[in-house]
Amino acid sequence: MSKHELAKIQAWMQHVIMHPGGVQAGIEADEAREQIDVAPEAVEQVIAPSSRQTSVERLAVYANAYQARLLECLRAEYPITLKAMGEELFDQFAIGYLERYPSQSYTLDHLGAQFATYLAETRPADDDADWAWLDFLVDLARLEWNIAEVFDGPGAEREPPLDTSQLLAIGPERWPEARLVAVPCLRVIRLDFPVHEYYRALRKADEATPPERGETWLAITRRNYVVRHLPLVPLEAALLDSILGGATVGDALDRMELPADLDPQAFAGTLRGWFERWSAEGFFLRVELPQ
Repeated sequence: MSKHELAKIQAWMQHVIMHPGGVQAGIEADEAREQIDVAPEAVEQVIAPSSRQTSVERLAVYANAYQARLLECLRAEYPITLKAMGEELFDQFAIGYLERYPSQSYTLDHLGAQFATYLAETRPADDDADWAWLDFLVDLARLEWNIAEVFDGPGAEREPPLDTSQLLAIGPERWPEARLVAVPCLRVIRLDFPVHEYYRALRKADEATPPERGETWLAITRRNYVVRHLPLVPLEAALLDSILGGATVGDALDRMELPADLDPQAFAGTLRGWFERWSAEGFFLRVELPQ
């Protein structure tokens, strides 16, 4: 057998084994047929049967092991969601997810990236029913994936964060043109439930009480290799999100939809408190000001 023929067989087997629809669907798929065009009933021409198994059954052994490995990875990526659902229900969703969103990367780090999306997509469309539990699970999976990404992604452990004294050194007249450079691991997410409280409780115990529905904003970041999540009020989240998008402080404030009866003096004190808290949490690396 030449190297060229071996490479074709290896590529063919990869497409067959990794196909989410199973071995037979994999053999019939265009990707496999581009390598070796063989029908399922003639697969013995490529893979010889054994004394106990047909060629398709032999391929199924590898396919089942591959799918079991993917399922194991999803469980490891979503341990809290797994706890909340229970193994049987989680596995049902996970199998459906792997069929709709098969692995597309050489690494399994991104395998579960669309799991929360899949849970939302498979939620029944009957808005008259109480689907709060399913909506809650979508939020929980979203939070868990964001925490995992922040943990595995780039951080700022080797760079000193911006401290409060540096912020206070900026004159009031220069604040509107200031641009705050955030640590690379900081993100802001909106949720329909305060799932961070449930997440924290379920990490410490086998059971926890799911919270009631309620709009929740979180800042998620990492300090000293520990992921932290900080609840935000909606206005605070809007301002921080604009700053993370690259807006100057002045532009970010202009974009905010402030209540008509807001007391400017009181709001100025609130802003100061937000910036001091963000600084204490290590959200920013530096302030950039135009020359």
